[in-house]
Amino acid sequence: MPQPAGQHTVRRHNCALVLDAIADSPGLSRAGVAARTGLTKATVSTLVDRLAAASLVREQGPQHRAGPGRRGTSLSLSPEGPHGLGVEIAVDHVATCLVDLTGEVRWSAVSPSANRAQPAGRVLTRVAKAVRTALGEAAARDVTVGGVGVAVPGLVEASTGLLRRAPNLGWRDVDVPAELRRRTGLEAEVLVGNEANLAALAELRAGGHDGLRDFVHVSGEIGIGAGIVLDGELYHGTRGFGGELGHFPVSSRGPLCSCGARGCLERLAGQDAILGRAGAADLPTLLDRLEDGDRKAAAAVRAAARPLGTALSSVLNLLDVPAVVLGGTYARLFPWLGEPLRAELTGRVLSAPWQPIGVLRSPLGTEAAVRGAATAAVHTIVADPDTFIADGVLP
Repeated sequence: MPQPAGQHTVRRHNCALVLDAIADSPGLSRAGVAARTGLTKATVSTLVDRLAAASLVREQGPQHRAGPGRRGTSLSLSPEGPHGLGVEIAVDHVATCLVDLTGEVRWSAVSPSANRAQPAGRVLTRVAKAVRTALGEAAARDVTVGGVGVAVPGLVEASTGLLRRAPNLGWRDVDVPAELRRRTGLEAEVLVGNEANLAALAELRAGGHDGLRDFVHVSGEIGIGAGIVLDGELYHGTRGFGGELGHFPVSSRGPLCSCGARGCLERLAGQDAILGRAGAADLPTLLDRLEDGDRKAAAAVRAAARPLGTALSSVLNLLDVPAVVLGGTYARLFPWLGEPLRAELTGRVLSAPWQPIGVLRSPLGTEAAVRGAATAAVHTIVADPDTFIADGVLP
């Protein structure tokens, strides 16, 4: 049977309510928070004092507003409060970063790492080393890590956090949170998510696309993932397995994919496919050739726009989403990929004659996934701040 809420439960709920209001509208006063939440001014004042004592909220002087009357004290999230630690386990690198409550990246690092087809334990040992380095950086800055987010290139079961399958890593059924805790002694919550979904989350929060609330963020790396944002919310799918754009079948006779099927998008429009057609050893070489006007390199990028447009047009026709944001490798190739892709979508999306399709470049580029992982960790702090307030700070 449901139990009545105790005093601590009510305080915990109200604390989250107050912090969420401040996060949504930085600069609110205590009176503004009370009006927004429906709590009494006295309750809000007590909770704000608790949040400020725990470095979750800071006071920034009188509000800036027009009109007569007494100005309240402006409240905002504190950059000195608990940070989110983001980790990205990619095919060819491991990235980490620290993000404060305001969304600012305070520290980041990227280590090249040949993770493809390596045993999960070996790679996670490297990841644990990177996490320990990030924890050391947090300690040097005298900030607490309130949560850890991990971006992985595969299917993550939302209910358990298990990485069920990562074809490009060759992993199956890996309990990433448990493995990282065992190797690092982490006590903070560890969240695991698909890298494309977390990249879309970062794009939503920090991409700066003038309030764009409906889009598909496409992460083009070795694999291809899509994060779908609808009405300002990330769509995960029923079990968390959505967004696997790279495994859309675009050619029934195409090359064999790491997933076991033939003709998947990533085998025709992923980074490896583009490099192979261009005859380039790596992405920096390809970019240099593109900058020099190399025709073969430009043709390789244009060729990728056709299958990519085929797959994305299906998504846009189904969901009626008005824009595509290109991230990862695609963001770096945007000057040569953007227009061919826009032309492909214009010819395939039924609504295009009345609503032109936006094809945008992510300003976050290859940093989006690790930033999104840290952002997800920050969200857990804002959603339940009482967890990070020491007992006895204030009554």
